[in-house]
Amino acid sequence: MTKKYMLFCLALVFLFFIVLAPSCSKKTVGSKQAEAPKVPYKAESMDSSVGEGRGLGIKNTGIRRGYGRKPGGRALNRGDGITLTEEERNFVNIETSIAQLRPIKTTLFAPGKVIAQPQRKAIVSYAFSARVAQIHIRLGDWVNPGDKLITLESEEVGNARSEYYKATADYELAKVSFEREKNLFDRGVGPKKEFLKAESDLKVAEANLEAAEKKLHVLGFTEEQVKKISETHQIKPTITLFAPIRGKIIEKNVVLGAMIDQSTEILVILDPTVLCVDADIYEKNISKIKIGQEVEVVVPAFPEEKFLGTIKYISDVLNEETRTITVRTEVKNKDMKLKAGMLASIKITINNQDLALAVPAECILEDQGEEIVFIKKDEEFFLQVIETGAKENGYVEIIRGLSEGDEVVSKGNYQLKSKLYEEILKKGQIH
Repeated sequence: MTKKYMLFCLALVFLFFIVLAPSCSKKTVGSKQAEAPKVPYKAESMDSSVGEGRGLGIKNTGIRRGYGRKPGGRALNRGDGITLTEEERNFVNIETSIAQLRPIKTTLFAPGKVIAQPQRKAIVSYAFSARVAQIHIRLGDWVNPGDKLITLESEEVGNARSEYYKATADYELAKVSFEREKNLFDRGVGPKKEFLKAESDLKVAEANLEAAEKKLHVLGFTEEQVKKISETHQIKPTITLFAPIRGKIIEKNVVLGAMIDQSTEILVILDPTVLCVDADIYEKNISKIKIGQEVEVVVPAFPEEKFLGTIKYISDVLNEETRTITVRTEVKNKDMKLKAGMLASIKITINNQDLALAVPAECILEDQGEEIVFIKKDEEFFLQVIETGAKENGYVEIIRGLSEGDEVVSKGNYQLKSKLYEEILKKGQIH
């Protein structure tokens, strides 16, 4: 009996723990939760800006939250002023600037490309098959209009010269015959039939001579050269090509003895003292562009140098894919630093005299996609969201957000931004 009684008691103890232990545990946990303080929001992170002074920095944990707008939320209150303690004022060197009206040029920027001026570039070629007999220039040489470039040998030239000589001889013979028959007819001793025949032969010979001379011009001979041919009576199958413009030889695509045809670009001449820059302007800005406007051109090769130009052409066709219009600027290139094919960027001055409210560029900070400044009023600093415009000589135009005479922080604004976040944390305004 004693053994059975002991087993019975152990069973009762076991059942007691199974039934009562969970309820005791729940009661204990519930009691602890009731005693814990309620926190409406636990800030996991703050802005990445960190103040330079001690006590002004905020730890950045990677998630950006602060006083600004949150997607789907409301704008948090940023109207409270920031007051620095005496210790903070001694550590942070605050400097301010006055927002005031300044002459700010409104400018427009656009990417572009340097190209040759079309009227200052020439391709030298020949319309018939020929062989290069002489080359009178070298790559990089400067030439003037009328300078010898290259001499060619062509069967077409030889045939044309022979036809011209024959046409000249026929014309001279027909002219003599006509004068003789006319003299006889005028004296009444020559028949009219012979006179009319001589007159007809003269007109045919004159037409043939004119056709032969025109063929020489088609082959490339000038009036002076044709006159010289008629005087020398030398049948040479050669022709010399001369420079059509002043410029520099930038391409030479033949060697001595090479055969060419109408598709061969023998030489390319370019006057690089004046080049063009073609830039694409967005459709919305084209109303601001006028012929004759001044343009500043900058190229990557000389980033610190500005090349001055003038707008000479605005395209009449809109690129429907990019919604841009090509604007051509003519640029003087006396030092030959610009090269056709270079990438460039242009700055077009839209006005020169407008006064605009402006502050130094260092006054402006960026925060969560907004531009902000701090305004000093008495001994407090207030954050203000602004909208900016043109930039020039270290000043930025203020389109919206400031008034003339506002005292804006230009140095120490990063520390004020960190201090603002610190104040927001203390007030529990993070949502």
